[in-house]
Amino acid sequence: MTPTATTGYWPASRAPRHSLTLALPLLLLYEAFAFALSREQMGAVRNGADVLLKSLFLSMGGRHGVAIFGILLMAVGAFLVIRDLRRGGAIQPGVLGLMLLESAAYAAVLGFVISLLTSVLLSGRLPFAIQGDAGGLAQFDLPTQLMISLGAGLYEELLFRVLLVTGLAALARALLGWRPLAAGVFAAVAGALIFSGFHYIGHYGDAFTLSSFTFRAIAGLIFSGMYLTRGFGITAWTHALYDVFLSIGGI
Repeated sequence: MTPTATTGYWPASRAPRHSLTLALPLLLLYEAFAFALSREQMGAVRNGADVLLKSLFLSMGGRHGVAIFGILLMAVGAFLVIRDLRRGGAIQPGVLGLMLLESAAYAAVLGFVISLLTSVLLSGRLPFAIQGDAGGLAQFDLPTQLMISLGAGLYEELLFRVLLVTGLAALARALLGWRPLAAGVFAAVAGALIFSGFHYIGHYGDAFTLSSFTFRAIAGLIFSGMYLTRGFGITAWTHALYDVFLSIGGI
């Protein structure tokens, strides 16, 4: 009997053997785009979360430090997948396919939902037009936009959901003695605000507006909820595909 028949699609899709395996092509595609663009004018541009995560390793060991980061990232992922394979059964290609379709469906409606909530929150009424927020991506050519979009799905979810939200929740429980639910709500809200503010920092940061900040903060909350309920792989691909759809739609 297959793992999908034993456990069902929903828990199987959240398991590391499927969630992290689905995220691997995202990593490879992003790095391939970055390598291919390295000889072009915009080749120095990379996703900001990618740069932030690698900066500590870069400061300690230069290029060797960046290599160590990559090895560490792959090693942790491989460990989690192998451990899950021993506990939960084989990787099912059908589950991975359904996960990708699920991510694409979420990405297709994400801009509508966030725009709706942003308009209601700021103006108390439904919007006349539903639009996504491409932000600073519009200043780049399409290949660079696609590269940054793929990196956003992978590295921004790794930084802001896996590390930041998880870390804030753990601190709230340990230092403040909060229960898991209160700590989780605090971490999700604080993480969403930090995630939104991150987009206005640096040379390629966007000009601050209340509407764009609110839009991204709501997106951060949705991604946090998605990460907790659907796992890292689906969340990362949803984020990446949403940005890719914005890039293609802006041609």
